[in-house]
Amino acid sequence: MSQNTPIDPQVRIGHVHLKVADLDRAIAFYRDVLGFEITQLYGRDAAFLSAGGYHHHIGLNTWESKGGSPPPPGTTGLFHVAILYPTRAALADAVRRVRGAGIAIDGASDHGVSEAVYLRDPDGNGVELYRDRPEAEWPRAVDGSLAMGTQRLDLDALATS
Repeated sequence: MSQNTPIDPQVRIGHVHLKVADLDRAIAFYRDVLGFEITQLYGRDAAFLSAGGYHHHIGLNTWESKGGSPPPPGTTGLFHVAILYPTRAALADAVRRVRGAGIAIDGASDHGVSEAVYLRDPDGNGVELYRDRPEAEWPRAVDGSLAMGTQRLDLDALATS
Protein backbone atom coordinates (compact mmCIF):
# COMPACT_ATOMS: atom_id res chain seq x y z
CA MET A 1 0.00 0.00 0.00
CA SER A 2 1.34 3.43 -0.92
CA GLN A 3 2.16 5.97 1.76
CA ASN A 4 -0.01 8.38 -0.25
CA THR A 5 -3.12 6.23 0.16
CA PRO A 6 -5.68 8.19 2.19
CA ILE A 7 -6.59 6.98 5.66
CA ASP A 8 -9.91 5.20 6.15
CA PRO A 9 -12.59 7.95 6.19
CA GLN A 10 -14.17 6.48 9.34
CA VAL A 11 -11.05 7.18 11.46
CA ARG A 12 -11.71 9.72 14.22
CA ILE A 13 -9.63 11.27 16.98
CA GLY A 14 -11.14 9.58 19.97
CA HIS A 15 -9.84 11.53 22.96
CA VAL A 16 -7.30 14.00 24.24
CA HIS A 17 -5.15 13.46 27.33
CA LEU A 18 -3.82 16.62 28.96
CA LYS A 19 -1.08 17.19 31.51
CA VAL A 20 -2.40 19.57 34.18
CA ALA A 21 -0.91 21.24 37.24
CA ASP A 22 -3.92 20.87 39.55
CA LEU A 23 -6.37 18.01 38.98
CA ASP A 24 -9.22 19.52 41.02
CA ARG A 25 -8.94 22.83 39.17
CA ALA A 26 -8.96 21.07 35.79
CA ILE A 27 -11.95 18.92 36.78
CA ALA A 28 -13.79 22.06 37.88
CA PHE A 29 -13.34 23.49 34.37
CA TYR A 30 -14.12 20.43 32.26
CA ARG A 31 -16.89 19.05 34.50
CA ASP A 32 -18.42 22.06 36.23
CA VAL A 33 -18.13 24.63 33.43
CA LEU A 34 -18.23 22.60 30.21
CA GLY A 35 -20.44 19.82 31.62
CA PHE A 36 -18.40 16.66 30.94
CA GLU A 37 -19.01 13.80 33.39
CA ILE A 38 -16.31 11.94 35.30
CA THR A 39 -16.17 8.33 34.22
CA GLN A 40 -13.20 7.36 36.38
CA LEU A 41 -10.76 8.82 38.90
CA TYR A 42 -7.29 7.34 39.30
CA GLY A 43 -6.61 8.38 42.87
CA ARG A 44 -5.52 12.02 43.13
CA ASP A 45 -3.43 11.89 39.95
CA ALA A 46 -5.76 11.40 36.99
CA ALA A 47 -9.36 11.68 35.85
CA PHE A 48 -11.27 10.62 32.77
CA LEU A 49 -14.32 12.55 31.58
CA SER A 50 -16.85 12.06 28.81
CA ALA A 51 -20.04 13.23 27.21
CA GLY A 52 -22.85 10.72 26.92
CA GLY A 53 -21.25 7.81 28.77
CA TYR A 54 -18.35 7.13 26.40
CA HIS A 55 -15.35 5.72 28.32
CA HIS A 56 -13.53 9.05 27.96
CA HIS A 57 -13.17 12.01 25.67
CA ILE A 58 -10.80 13.88 27.98
CA GLY A 59 -8.06 12.49 30.17
CA LEU A 60 -6.43 14.74 32.77
CA ASN A 61 -3.32 13.83 34.73
CA THR A 62 -0.65 15.31 37.00
CA TRP A 63 1.85 12.45 36.52
CA GLU A 64 4.55 14.74 35.07
CA SER A 65 3.03 18.16 35.67
CA LYS A 66 1.71 18.54 39.24
CA GLY A 67 2.26 22.15 40.28
CA GLY A 68 3.77 22.90 36.88
CA SER A 69 3.32 25.90 34.64
CA PRO A 70 2.19 26.15 31.02
CA PRO A 71 4.89 25.98 28.36
CA PRO A 72 6.29 29.40 27.51
CA PRO A 73 5.34 31.12 24.25
CA GLY A 74 7.53 30.14 21.33
CA THR A 75 7.66 26.44 22.23
CA THR A 76 5.99 23.48 20.60
CA GLY A 77 3.00 21.67 22.02
CA LEU A 78 -0.76 21.50 21.78
CA PHE A 79 -2.28 24.55 20.05
CA HIS A 80 -5.80 23.63 21.11
CA VAL A 81 -8.20 20.78 21.62
CA ALA A 82 -11.44 21.18 19.66
CA ILE A 83 -14.71 20.08 21.23
CA LEU A 84 -17.43 19.47 18.62
CA TYR A 85 -21.01 20.32 19.61
CA PRO A 86 -23.86 18.69 17.65
CA THR A 87 -25.97 21.83 17.18
CA ARG A 88 -25.76 25.61 17.28
CA ALA A 89 -27.99 25.55 20.38
CA ALA A 90 -25.56 23.21 22.18
CA LEU A 91 -22.64 25.49 21.27
CA ALA A 92 -24.64 28.49 22.53
CA ASP A 93 -25.20 26.66 25.83
CA ALA A 94 -21.44 26.10 26.14
CA VAL A 95 -20.79 29.81 25.53
CA ARG A 96 -23.33 30.72 28.22
CA ARG A 97 -21.61 28.32 30.67
CA VAL A 98 -18.17 29.80 29.92
CA ARG A 99 -19.39 33.38 30.25
CA GLY A 100 -21.32 32.51 33.42
CA ALA A 101 -18.13 31.14 34.97
CA GLY A 102 -16.30 34.38 34.15
CA ILE A 103 -13.84 32.67 31.81
CA ALA A 104 -12.26 34.94 29.22
CA ILE A 105 -12.99 34.18 25.58
CA ASP A 106 -9.93 34.70 23.36
CA GLY A 107 -11.83 34.86 20.08
CA ALA A 108 -14.83 33.74 18.07
CA SER A 109 -14.76 32.95 14.36
CA ASP A 110 -17.08 31.91 11.59
CA HIS A 111 -14.99 29.73 9.27
CA GLY A 112 -17.80 29.07 6.80
CA VAL A 113 -17.68 25.34 7.53
CA SER A 114 -17.97 25.90 11.27
CA GLU A 115 -18.54 28.41 14.06
CA ALA A 116 -15.84 28.40 16.72
CA VAL A 117 -15.17 29.98 20.12
CA TYR A 118 -11.64 29.99 21.53
CA LEU A 119 -10.55 30.11 25.17
CA ARG A 120 -7.98 28.67 27.58
CA ASP A 121 -8.43 26.07 30.28
CA PRO A 122 -6.96 26.77 33.75
CA ASP A 123 -3.60 25.30 32.64
CA GLY A 124 -3.36 27.54 29.59
CA ASN A 125 -4.30 24.82 27.10
CA GLY A 126 -6.15 26.19 24.10
CA VAL A 127 -9.76 25.01 23.87
CA GLU A 128 -11.95 25.44 20.81
CA LEU A 129 -15.70 24.97 21.24
CA TYR A 130 -17.31 24.59 17.81
CA ARG A 131 -20.10 23.27 15.68
CA ASP A 132 -19.89 22.19 12.07
CA ARG A 133 -22.34 23.43 9.50
CA PRO A 134 -23.95 20.75 7.32
CA GLU A 135 -21.61 19.92 4.43
CA ALA A 136 -24.17 21.20 1.90
CA GLU A 137 -23.69 24.70 3.42
CA TRP A 138 -19.88 24.74 3.23
CA PRO A 139 -18.51 27.56 1.08
CA ARG A 140 -16.99 26.36 -2.18
CA ALA A 141 -14.75 27.90 -4.80
CA VAL A 142 -15.70 27.73 -8.47
CA ASP A 143 -13.68 24.51 -8.86
CA GLY A 144 -15.61 22.88 -5.97
CA SER A 145 -12.77 23.02 -3.44
CA LEU A 146 -13.40 24.32 0.07
CA ALA A 147 -13.30 28.09 0.49
CA MET A 148 -12.92 28.34 4.26
CA GLY A 149 -12.22 31.72 5.78
CA THR A 150 -12.27 33.56 9.07
CA GLN A 151 -14.98 36.08 9.81
CA ARG A 152 -15.97 37.50 13.19
CA LEU A 153 -18.59 35.41 14.98
CA ASP A 154 -21.21 37.44 16.85
CA LEU A 155 -21.14 35.86 20.33
CA ASP A 156 -24.19 37.76 21.54
CA ALA A 157 -26.25 36.45 18.61
CA LEU A 158 -24.89 32.93 19.18
CA ALA A 159 -25.69 33.05 22.90
CA THR A 160 -29.37 33.70 22.13
CA SER A 161 -29.59 30.67 19.81
